[in-house]
Amino acid sequence: MERPGAGEDPDRAEGPPGASLLLPVKEFLRSRKGMFLLAQAVLSFIIFICYIASKAAAFLMVPLLTFLLALFFFFVNSLKLNERFKGIYWLLADFICGIIAAIIYFAISIAAVSKYSDTASKAAGVFGFIATIVYCVYVYFAFNDLVTFLKQGESSEGPEPHKSTEDDSDSYSDSDRSTTH
Repeated sequence: MERPGAGEDPDRAEGPPGASLLLPVKEFLRSRKGMFLLAQAVLSFIIFICYIASKAAAFLMVPLLTFLLALFFFFVNSLKLNERFKGIYWLLADFICGIIAAIIYFAISIAAVSKYSDTASKAAGVFGFIATIVYCVYVYFAFNDLVTFLKQGESSEGPEPHKSTEDDSDSYSDSDRSTTH
């Protein structure tokens, strides 16, 4: 007599069947995109804490929003919701959010380091520069993924024959018709 569950994967956690859906996929955690999104979330949270303790509290919303966006994209990708909801261009959204975050982090990091003299602001600025680098590398990979996706879309449809404007028009132009009558 075989033990129940003897043929199952030993790494699989015992628990309710729906609980495994809430845990991030291990493969995504080990992927480049998963590591970058996790790094973005951690850096954003650290910068958020630094801005809470600093005099540059005006910049508090940027790390908070990027932290939430990084967590959102992390869970969307790890739970493969991007494959379920095809109406959203996830690669483009990833790319645009990354560009915006990199530019804004760069700007507020310069302001935090140059304007404020407290150590928490300086630390937030330094971590902001690190986050800028992480976001720039992430945008580079997101751009490559986006270009690959767009090239696959072009090749699967095949080129359509190009119709010139002359093909759509009559053989006689309006001025030719008036002179022939």
